[in-house]
Amino acid sequence: MTSDTPQDRTPAVDDAAGRVDEAILGGPRVYTLDDLVTGTGLSREFVESYWRWLGLPVTRDDEARFTAADRESLREIGALIDQGQLDEQAQMTLIRSLGHTADRLALWQVEAFVEHLGRRFELDDVSARLAALEHIPGFADILARQLEHAWRRQLAALMGRFATEFGGAQGARPVPDELPLRRAVGFADIVSFTKRTAGLGSQELSAFVQQFEARARDVITEAGGRVVKTIGDAVLFVADDVTTGAECALGLAAPHATEQEIPVRVGFVWGRVLSRFGDVFGPDVNLASRITELAEPASVLVDPPTAALLASSPRYALTAQTPQEVQGLGEITPVRLHRAYTAS
Repeated sequence: MTSDTPQDRTPAVDDAAGRVDEAILGGPRVYTLDDLVTGTGLSREFVESYWRWLGLPVTRDDEARFTAADRESLREIGALIDQGQLDEQAQMTLIRSLGHTADRLALWQVEAFVEHLGRRFELDDVSARLAALEHIPGFADILARQLEHAWRRQLAALMGRFATEFGGAQGARPVPDELPLRRAVGFADIVSFTKRTAGLGSQELSAFVQQFEARARDVITEAGGRVVKTIGDAVLFVADDVTTGAECALGLAAPHATEQEIPVRVGFVWGRVLSRFGDVFGPDVNLASRITELAEPASVLVDPPTAALLASSPRYALTAQTPQEVQGLGEITPVRLHRAYTAS
């Protein structure tokens, strides 16, 4: 077993790591924790919390671990606090959201580079990761600009939905103790995931998972819905109206002409949810998950209230299924959703 303690690291390794680090961070690490406290006017407690919320805790506060960009970032967030724009809970939530998302995004993007380099140059995994050390720093500025562009587009889209849904909509306000947002919420779950992926190597498993996620995101986006998250072998999605939810669900369940067909089962309901931390919560999310577990491969199930909302549409056909007892929810009579038959 190799050790990663400082005494086991060669000067060449440290020099290479330092060059990569400085290229990505845009400058050298020259400030200690005390320097940040002095240079920003923020409390030591807040500065330590900031790094912990980002997922980068301060483990040695006497070491020069911070850059000029780190100091400027703290100054900016401190100015918002001084202006009363953020209370303590909002500070923590916003900074944690950055840390959680950036950590997952960086990992996702680096692994994409590693896979690309492995394919292009026929490298094993370790060699591909070493090659990534040479390639990725040169892309850091481009990736940062692309991230800002994508974030601004997503923020604009979200604000647009807010304006449409809530602008002057007095009748849309929830009653007290009711979850605030009306949404179609559903899951698409790969059928027999464990059996289908048993024995796959890392590249084959990666290709399988990427194919499923990419297709699911494309189908949901084109139908007008949004992916909330992937959960192992499943995708959680939402839509702003019940018809869009139905289109997302039917599109996901439909056979797809690919090199490797991945059958999924889908369930969705129209209900109320709480949106927090980039996720959605509430009893209807749980109901959608349980209904998905009852679905057959390449089929869509909904609950009776959702079926009643869709029944008036000529696009769809609905077939009640056998009632089933579901732990924690009691007896459920799922309804299968189909596209209506139209003679050509």
